[in-house]
Amino acid sequence: MNEQELIATITEYFKLNIFDNHLKASISIHTKLKTYKINPIIVKYLSKILENDFTAIGVAKALYYPRVLGTSISTIFGSRIQNMFVDIGLANGSLIKGMDIEFIDKLDDRKKWCQLKAGPNTINSEDVSPLIRKFTDTINLARTNSAFRNINNTDFIVGVIYGQSEELSMHYRTINKIHPVYIGNEFWFRLTGYEHFYTNLVSDLHDLILRLDSNNVISSGIELLASEISNSHLFTFDNP
Repeated sequence: MNEQELIATITEYFKLNIFDNHLKASISIHTKLKTYKINPIIVKYLSKILENDFTAIGVAKALYYPRVLGTSISTIFGSRIQNMFVDIGLANGSLIKGMDIEFIDKLDDRKKWCQLKAGPNTINSEDVSPLIRKFTDTINLARTNSAFRNINNTDFIVGVIYGQSEELSMHYRTINKIHPVYIGNEFWFRLTGYEHFYTNLVSDLHDLILRLDSNNVISSGIELLASEISNSHLFTFDNP
């Protein structure tokens, strides 16, 4: 595929497997009260903040907003993005434990074993040492196999899907001293061989998003969840 065809393929993948799945889950799953673990004190407080009262709608918003606008889309993005690279043929799933994908770097023509991360602030300080140790142990083990005798630290990388190098957290910068952390444009350049692929992809994704029909999913979802909450024995409202 040429660059534009590849961008079109990825854009369609995002629509079908990330955006559409998120919209469906927002109605079919996240409107069900049984899918939530409820802190009765916090949810009452949040309802007061949102609606200036303790109401079914207030509780629904307190539960629904963070789920649908936060954890749900992040989970779908994280679970599908790794599959996407394999599904469309940009990379292979890695046979090495701890690595997500393997691909031939289009800039240096060396095979790369890559652990994928979503964005520039997606690891904590306690993640750094275990990640470096995992890479080191994997390299040492691989070198016992003659087929991997020429591998080095720069062949084991962290690929960050979106963002700019200046946005990388100090935790990523620490890793980058030993193993390359490629983010945004550089990661996609090495993966696809197209220098401005990331910028062009983001532009096409933005266009797609603006064309999406969200079908008032948020307001519909909150109404459905509020209806369950109104009929639940878990809550007693003075003004339901």
